[in-house]
Amino acid sequence: MNPIFDHTLLKLIQVAISLFAGVLFLQSGFDKVIDFSGNKSYIQSVFAKTFLRSVSTMLFIVILILEVSAGIFSFLGGVYYFAEGQADFAVLGLEVSTLAILCLFTGQRIAKDYAGAASLVGYFLLMVFGIYLFSLHG
Repeated sequence: MNPIFDHTLLKLIQVAISLFAGVLFLQSGFDKVIDFSGNKSYIQSVFAKTFLRSVSTMLFIVILILEVSAGIFSFLGGVYYFAEGQADFAVLGLEVSTLAILCLFTGQRIAKDYAGAASLVGYFLLMVFGIYLFSLHG
């Protein structure tokens, strides 16, 4: 069957999760780019009393790169999978998304922002579920 006409429920859910991750991380990453100094200052203040204070700027740049990469791969990968049936970029996007969430979760736990860390659990589960769904039918 032509991939453009293969819109099974599984494929639609896979695409929806990929697009969701794309929107989530593109918005978050671009917000960090647009207000770079404000976000960097915030991160420095969050980690001021932790062992990460001396590397907080570097960690901010790493998470910025992860988020933008996750957003681009997830969004464009979801569109490409929908149109062409090729899932590699969508899966890569979800894998980078999962890594970004793990990094954010770790940072929030270290900063003792337990409520913020807990709010990431749903996103983490969705990304892992998306990866699982792609393993069922790529």
